[in-house]
Formats: sequence, structure tokens, C-alpha cells
Amino acid sequence: MKIHFSKYQGAGNDFIIIDNRNALFDQSNHELISRLCDRRMGIGADGLMLLNTSDNYAFEMVYFNADGKLGSMCGNGARCIVAFAKQLDIFEDECTFLAFDGPHYAEWTEEFIRLKMSDITSVESINGSYFIDTGSPHYISFVDNLEDLDVTKEGQLIRYNERFKAEGTNVNFVQLGERNISIRTYERGVEAETLACGTGAVACAIASFEKGYMQNNSLEVKVLGGWLKVDFQKTEHYSDVFLTGPYKEVFKGKVEC
Repeated sequence: MKIHFSKYQGAGNDFIIIDNRNALFDQSNHELISRLCDRRMGIGADGLMLLNTSDNYAFEMVYFNADGKLGSMCGNGARCIVAFAKQLDIFEDECTFLAFDGPHYAEWTEEFIRLKMSDITSVESINGSYFIDTGSPHYISFVDNLEDLDVTKEGQLIRYNERFKAEGTNVNFVQLGERNISIRTYERGVEAETLACGTGAVACAIASFEKGYMQNNSLEVKVLGGWLKVDFQKTEHYSDVFLTGPYKEVFKGKVEC
């Protein structure tokens, strides 16, 4: 059986997206999902998403990591699937959809998508680094020379340490700039460095605020694949957290499933 797909990227994070409102795709076939995400034997992507029907929301987003396993929240993936849903005429200029960590509101424009993330109620400080769950778990470490860092090697040391090896964590390395931050991210499930990570950008912005770097609640985040913007409000916890960034449909086609 051949299934239609679209390939999207958001700031360099790339995803296979399938309109599964007819429920024909076997989402229990993790081997197939892994093969489709393989960059040599398949289409190639950081992850695969299904757009499913939902009774109470515009649609449901189901996200799988490149290893074929069910993933948690993916910020750039969510922005891309919103663009995909817009192309399907599911909504006008804004929508609320269901994801792994609950409902999310999004605003669409031709240049970017602004996505509301879940509130963040806990920030753990670990010897100058931070651990924050932004819908996906993130370890954040501040460094002085991001460009020369071996992200895969250093990321694996943290991702597979005693605390995190069972469930896994994404690992982010942050370098502070004059008016922005630069980050590089090792992603669990991909088990390699990716060009961007939306939930990671949010985690790094909040960690920078905790560190005293930010003077306001808005920050541009430079990633290998471009840029993202993070906004939030801080009272007793972090609320009104928004991730904004570009998106693009790369190509579409049909694949044997």
C-alpha cells in the first residue's frame, strides 16, 4: 500500500508528515517508521508525525522519533504539522490541537508559526547546569566555545549516564551572546545532533533567564538551522510560553508502506 506524505523542515529540524485521518497508517509498526526516517534507506527525517482526527480539537499530533519509538512533545515538529494542517484547510489562521503533553494553541502566518507551549512549573539546578521538562526532558549546559564542541560525544556522556540512560534526555549546550543565545542539541531518539530543537530552545531560554542573563522575557535563539524566538511570562512559574519560527514544505510524494 502506498501512502502520501509531505516532508517539512522548521529551522533545520525535518519531519515526515502523514495525513492519517483515514487511520490507514499502522502506527504500531515501529520498524517501518524507523526505516522511513532513515537517511539512506528511507525518506530521511528527524521524526515522523501523524495527523489524526480529534473530537475536541482541530487535529491530534502523534510524534515518533527517528528510531521508530513514540516520542514526547516536539516544538518544531508541532509548528510544521500546523503548517501541514493549514495546507489541508483544517483551520483559518489559528487553531488548537492535541499533542503528547496536552492541547496547544498555534497562530499561522506565511513566514512563521507561533506555538504556545505547556506551562513550566519546575526548574532543577545541577552544579551550574539545568534540567527542565518543556514537554520533552532537557539538560542544559553553558559553554564558552560552542563551535568547537563535540556535541555527539559530550551529549552521549550525559544522555547515557546513570540518571538519564533509562528514559533518556535531550542535551543542550548554550553559549551566551550579547543579545541572544546560540545552542546545539543532542536529541534522544535521533541519538545524534540535530540542526534545531524547539523544546530545547524553550528550555535553554528559560535556563538563561534562571542564570540571570535575560533582562526581559523574550529571546532570540540561534540554532544550526536558523533561528527561533522564545517568549514567556514568569510569576510563580513560567506561563504563556511561546515558540516562534519559520517552516517550509521541502517536498511531497508517495511511499510504500
